[in-house]
This record gives sequence, C-alpha cells and structure tokens, in this order.
Amino acid sequence: MKTIAVIAAVLITLFAGAAHAEGSVIVLEIKGGIGVATAEYVISGIEHAEETGAELIIIDIDTPGGLMAPMRDIVQAILGSGVPVATYVTPAGARADSAGTYILLASHIAAMSPTTHLGAATPVSLTGDDATPNESPGDIFDRRSDDDSGDDSDSDADDDAEQESEEESQPRPGSSMERKVLNDAVAYIRGLAERHGRNADWAEKAVRDAATLTATDALEQNVIEYIAVDHAALLKQIDGLELEINSETVTLATSSVVIEEYEPTWRIKILSAIANPEIVLLLGLIGLYGLMYEGWNPGAIVPGVVGVICLLLAAYALQVLPVNYAGLALIIVGIALMTAEAFAPSFGALGLGGIVAFVFGAIMMFDSGVPGFGISLTFVIALAVLAALLIIWLAGFILRLRRRGAVSGKDSIIGGVGRAMSAFSGEGKIWLEGEAWAAHSEVAIAKGQEVVVTNMDGLVLEVEPTSESSTDGAQLQT
Repeated sequence: MKTIAVIAAVLITLFAGAAHAEGSVIVLEIKGGIGVATAEYVISGIEHAEETGAELIIIDIDTPGGLMAPMRDIVQAILGSGVPVATYVTPAGARADSAGTYILLASHIAAMSPTTHLGAATPVSLTGDDATPNESPGDIFDRRSDDDSGDDSDSDADDDAEQESEEESQPRPGSSMERKVLNDAVAYIRGLAERHGRNADWAEKAVRDAATLTATDALEQNVIEYIAVDHAALLKQIDGLELEINSETVTLATSSVVIEEYEPTWRIKILSAIANPEIVLLLGLIGLYGLMYEGWNPGAIVPGVVGVICLLLAAYALQVLPVNYAGLALIIVGIALMTAEAFAPSFGALGLGGIVAFVFGAIMMFDSGVPGFGISLTFVIALAVLAALLIIWLAGFILRLRRRGAVSGKDSIIGGVGRAMSAFSGEGKIWLEGEAWAAHSEVAIAKGQEVVVTNMDGLVLEVEPTSESSTDGAQLQT
C-alpha cells in the first residue's frame, strides 16, 4: 500500500510539473477604432495574464487609429506589464495606423502578417484638422531656392547667415498649440521606439510626414522584429527569446503553450456597442421619441421609461466619444422643426428644414477626423427621412386622438345614438352602449327607433329621434 501511495504521489507531481511547464498565451484583439472600451479591455486582459502567470500576451491588432487618451492608457499598461506583450498586426490586409503604431512600438515584441502595413501616426485635433504645423508653398519654395543657390563666396555666406537669423526671428509656421501637439507626439513615439531599440527616425517620420511601411519594409528598417503568417509561426520564432521585463531578464518558452482567447466582460461589450456614433444617434432619437410620446399621452409610462434610459445611455456614450456640440444643437433643432411641421403644416418648409438641420447636425457632431469614429452619410440621410416620417405620423396620430373627444363620462354619452326599448312619449327606456338608460323625449318615440342623446340630467337622458328615423317614427305613430 505504501508503494502504491508513493507511486501515486510521484505521478501527481510529474503531472503537476508537466501542467506547470505548459504555460499559456493570452490573446487579445483590437479591431476598429481605439476608444475607452478598447483601453478597458486591454488593461483587464493584461491584468488577467499577470494573475494567471501567463507566458506571453499577444495583441492581435487591426485598427485605423483612435483617441489619444485611451491609446496612452494602453501604452502605459503595456510598459508596466509583468508579462511580455507581443503586438501582432493580423490578419492579412490589416493595418496598425495612427494610434496602432504607438501601441506596436510600445510592445516588447512587434510582429506583422504579410501584406499588412503600419504608420500614418500624425495627430489630429478633435475638429478633424491635421495638427501638423502648415507651411505655405511659397515658404517652402523660397527656402529650397536659398539652399540650392548658395555659393562659396564670403558675401553670399554673410547673406545666408543674415537670412537665417531673420528666419529664426520670424514666427514658426502653425499655431503654438499645433507645434506643441506635434512635438509632444514626436517625443512620445521616439521614446517608445528607442525603449526597444527600434528605428526612432522612421517613427518620427510617421508622425511628421504620416509615413507608412509594409510588413517587409518595416522588418528591413528595424521597425518590427518578426513577420509571421499565424500565431503558431510567431510562437515558433520567439521561442527562447530573452527580454527585459521590469529590469529582469525573461526567457520565453513558447514551444508548447496553450493559447487562450480573452473575451471582454459584458460591461465592456455594452460600452463597445454604445460607443459608436450611429448607435448613439439611434439611442438619442429613441429617447426623444419616447419622451415626446409620454408628453403627448401622459400616463403611458413605458415610452417615458424607455426614453429616459436611452437618453442616459446616449449621454454616457457621448462622454467617451469626440463630439461637436454645435452639431448636437442642430440635431435638436432639426427634430423640433420636424415636430412643428406635424402641428402647423407649412407645405413641407418646416419638415424640409428639420431634415436638413438633422443631417448637417449629425455630420458635424461626429466629423472629428479621428479614425474609426466617423459616421456614414447614407445612414444619416436615411435616419433623417425615417425620423421625419415617424414624427409626422406620431404627431398626426396624437392629434386625431384628441379630436375624437372623450371616451368615458358624461361627455362620451351626449351625442351618442341609442335605440328605444319600447314606444314612449315623455318617459321611457333606451338601449345605449350595452346598457338600459332612463330617457325623456318631448316627441313620441316608436319601439326600436334610433334616438340621439342631447343632454343628461342625472341618470336620465334627454333624447330626440335621429334625422334618419324621425320620418319612420311618424309613420309608425299614424
């Protein structure tokens, strides 16, 4: 028995050691524009890898760029990670433009699939303008002409020196803020490239000149370290690679690892879904419709609740998106004009003005120039037309309900048409809306004759024959 116990203990130890030796690789995915939800997802993925003791983190990336603040959060998380991070531009045809280039250069390992590219990291402002200081063609031409026309004479050298001093005294092209943004981006990307011994000069060109590179060129120019067709090929190439992580040398063992796809939490999925300009626009419209219907029909409750929830979700999403609030104001004006068209018909003038205001407002609201956060013009126009039709129909429906008058109480009885239950002159009974009512008439009423209620005295109805049945009633009495 003791021998069996010893053998079992040895086997358990061997299996445990084998399981421990077989490390894991956590795979994250960045696809589309980089926003707040992307940053939360990547940061949580890195924390998960550290908690589980993963061998490596691979970030599959295919992005046109995104917002600067979330990108910096991702870069800081990568730089502070206790687990090596490999950013891998994949699949074929993917890109790591703008913010994606910064993330790639910040990673411990930079890899790309064939037929992918990176670069174009010039920062843009929230108004969609290039933040790179601009020079006029004349300035560039004059400087080039001066450079080409120089000679070795002392007088020309003196002239050049004087001209250079004059140029230095002149204000530099572009605003101070543009130069500040550009120089900050250049210093930031150079620091990331130099940290891992990559080509910092090209990194600067990616910012100043929006330079791009294919995977092959990036490998030749020391911007990345590996080209791999898939994860297996990448893991095979980096097996045994030594890296410095938090001032310690780490040797990767990726020959027999388990690949784990890290899925975002439900919260991050919801944030990713609503942090989309088109979804935000839909949520805002649904919210406004809900509140408008609740205002026209108090007590409906459901439209009001749905409207408030949608508006709050839209407001939350607007906090994490680059938004032009002048565009938001135009959207509200457009909806107001379309609503006014339903109440005060103006042969389409108000409705058309509302559609135009809505379209331009939606375009302005999200036309930030930030890659991955634009909005489709076709979607905006289709939504504007649908919004106009829906608002006009809804307002018309509410107006018809109001014109219909009361449907209960005294006001709903007066004007109602009933039928005499027996012949009478003076007091009698009529059948109205499924009930028998005491009635009074100044004229003779025949049995079964239709009567209309003209007044109500307590529970006694004042009636008279309808115009269609008065002749028939007279014939019955004679």
